[in-house]
Amino acid sequence: MSAHSLSSHDRYSAKKMAKPVNFICFAPDAQQVFLMGDFNDWDPSSHPMKRQPDGAWLMQIPLPHGHHHYRFLVDGKATLDPRAQGVARDHQGQKVSLLAVS
Repeated sequence: MSAHSLSSHDRYSAKKMAKPVNFICFAPDAQQVFLMGDFNDWDPSSHPMKRQPDGAWLMQIPLPHGHHHYRFLVDGKATLDPRAQGVARDHQGQKVSLLAVS
């Protein structure tokens, strides 16, 4: 196998592919909810979520294979995801929600 065919194989490997992930935050009384995490440099305003008729807030974003840390910002208050696969700590020791994408 030549080096060229190896590199083109790597370029299309499944690990580099992003997979659409649904984030759901149930906060029926909230005025606004944002999604922030390691995938958007913890930017508190770059990912506004959309209110659904049932009071949940929804956002779908493509994430690559691996573990991701995130939390919701509900009316300015950092909130963990009760549906998360686990809880981890960020670089400041704050609790964050954990998601594994495979």
